[in-house]
Amino acid sequence: MPKHRIYTMSFARVYPLYVAKAEKKQRTKAEVDEIVCWLTGYTQEQLDAQIANQTDFETFFADAPHMNPARSLIKGVVCGVRVEDIAEPTMREIRYLDKLVDELARGKAMTKILRTPDSA
Repeated sequence: MPKHRIYTMSFARVYPLYVAKAEKKQRTKAEVDEIVCWLTGYTQEQLDAQIANQTDFETFFADAPHMNPARSLIKGVVCGVRVEDIAEPTMREIRYLDKLVDELARGKAMTKILRTPDSA
């Protein structure tokens, strides 16, 4: 079975779209970066390097230092599919990120987006 084309797409190609979506709703690039780093465990410097290196999505998630265990708390629909029902691990990680950026653009508080215990 061939890989989905998003896997070979550069994260750097999609990242500006995440930022634009957030900024259109008066959110910031720093908030997008905070979400990406929370999800993947990358530091800001590591994230910047991944973007500069044009790393593809599959490698971006495979090389992530520490995927946040709280990501399993991310629920809901993105692109018409429930993220918690996606079986393929890399696609699920991509959709988790999509869902978090959607929540940011919808004005949700960062504590809720990042699933901090005191936000419940």
